[in-house]
Amino acid sequence: MGKQGSVYVFAKAQFSAFAGGIIDYLVMLGCTELLHIHYTISIAIGGVVGAVFNFSVNRYWTFNASQASRNPVGGQLIRFIFVVAGSICLKSSGTWLFTTFLHIDYKISRIIVDIIVSLGFNYVLQTYWVFRKKPPTDIPVV
Repeated sequence: MGKQGSVYVFAKAQFSAFAGGIIDYLVMLGCTELLHIHYTISIAIGGVVGAVFNFSVNRYWTFNASQASRNPVGGQLIRFIFVVAGSICLKSSGTWLFTTFLHIDYKISRIIVDIIVSLGFNYVLQTYWVFRKKPPTDIPVV
């Protein structure tokens, strides 16, 4: 993939992450503020809801990784679940650390941690592990 292509994929991934993040964040707020669930648990609930949206958008639009013959959904989904689990752990613990030790409101802490995790963890693993392009199997390697 050329430089322009990778910039375009990066932009699409950030748009997808932002949209999924909005869904995730709103679910977290609703669970915490309306249902009075602790924010670390609400982050996990929102993370699962946002992940369903994000997986679908990334598979079919961002990374165009839906060619069934070369990229079966099962393997991508399993890898994605591992990434989401790690992401939720990082977001919950990071938000708790910022809130507890730096005395930043959980809503602000969450946004700071989300940016860090999105760029440094989620994007990298989704690009190079979850939705990586597999070479065609019908072309002989020389």
